[in-house]
Amino acid sequence: MRDKTQTNSAAPGDRLVRAGAVVFFIGAVATLVTVAPLFLGTTPFPTYMFGLSMLMAVGFLMAGAGVLRSVSAGRRQARAGR
Repeated sequence: MRDKTQTNSAAPGDRLVRAGAVVFFIGAVATLVTVAPLFLGTTPFPTYMFGLSMLMAVGFLMAGAGVLRSVSAGRRQARAGR
């Protein structure tokens, strides 16, 4: 089986997982930036920064969808191989 799998081949959900990870980390940074003024005692950021914090959840959902897509493709490939 090892000789049939290419090392640089991308599974169907790989790009979605990578994009989800990038969006998640952008949301994590936005969350840290949004929460920092609460601990530092400075004026809080505008409301849109709280919206950017929601990117963390969006990225998590995107990565989860990519994993499910990859699992689904693996099952289809296993059924076809029987």
